[in-house]
Amino acid sequence: MNPETHILCIAEHYIKITFLNPKLNNVSLISSSVNFIVPEKPADQDYLYEMVVDDDLKPIEKSRRDRVRDFESGNGTTIIDLLDDGGYQVLFKDNRGNECSMLQSNKDFSKVKCALKGNFDARHFGLANCVMLTMSMAGSYKDTLMIHASLVRHNGYGYPFCAVSGTGKSTHVSMWLRYIPNCDLMNDDNPIIRIIDGKPYIYGTPWSGKTPCYRNVKAPLGAMSRIDRAEHNYVEKLSPIEAFTSILPSCSSMKWDIDIYRHICDTVTKVVETTNAYIIHCLPDREAAEVSCATIAVK
Repeated sequence: MNPETHILCIAEHYIKITFLNPKLNNVSLISSSVNFIVPEKPADQDYLYEMVVDDDLKPIEKSRRDRVRDFESGNGTTIIDLLDDGGYQVLFKDNRGNECSMLQSNKDFSKVKCALKGNFDARHFGLANCVMLTMSMAGSYKDTLMIHASLVRHNGYGYPFCAVSGTGKSTHVSMWLRYIPNCDLMNDDNPIIRIIDGKPYIYGTPWSGKTPCYRNVKAPLGAMSRIDRAEHNYVEKLSPIEAFTSILPSCSSMKWDIDIYRHICDTVTKVVETTNAYIIHCLPDREAAEVSCATIAVK
């Protein structure tokens, strides 16, 4: 059986995914990426990363890897091992403890392989996690941040709202969409920020949490904001140091990997240098959207 290859363009980065057994594993496993598939990569662009999906992939010998982290993600368990060559092996398990995928990468995540297990849903979950994690880590070397935020576009500018899950970022964005003119939803969970020629831009991605908003769209970054529940609505502008400490926790990262973490910190610094940052203390109401828009929107 001939391999099946697809090229994705996410945040204007090009990704190559090759399925060695397309009868079992194919692009249907990443259906949310359909708007990001392109026929070819421009000759003057490099791939951000290349992935091979191969179910015959075997685990790296235990003597060659050390456990770095084992954590619950909310959707399952992620187990990360550091390899003796600087690369990684990552296992993804679902909420029932079933192993869905195994990822093996080189140091900078530019070359990766993964094996999938289980039924269609398990393979879908496993591959989505492999593609998303690799995007975050490989992108860190290219002035690219994946953030946990709900993203609205207003008058052509993108405004991500960060917060701990359940705090109300999606609710606040829904108030913008309902009451603020010239708004549309770009992404509801994992947008991407890129610095290009010194300017910050923000993008929709194939990953949008529980909201099916998988849009291949781009906008200049208007402002960075963090949502804080409060008894009345007001906006606090942050100093550069406060902005850095507010933005960094929302970025997908590997804090134990010095190179990746340094690159992410450098990119966050570039965002802070070019973009205003705020904390929006608010109620889940119309006034909150009107107050925040009046304060943070690019005039």
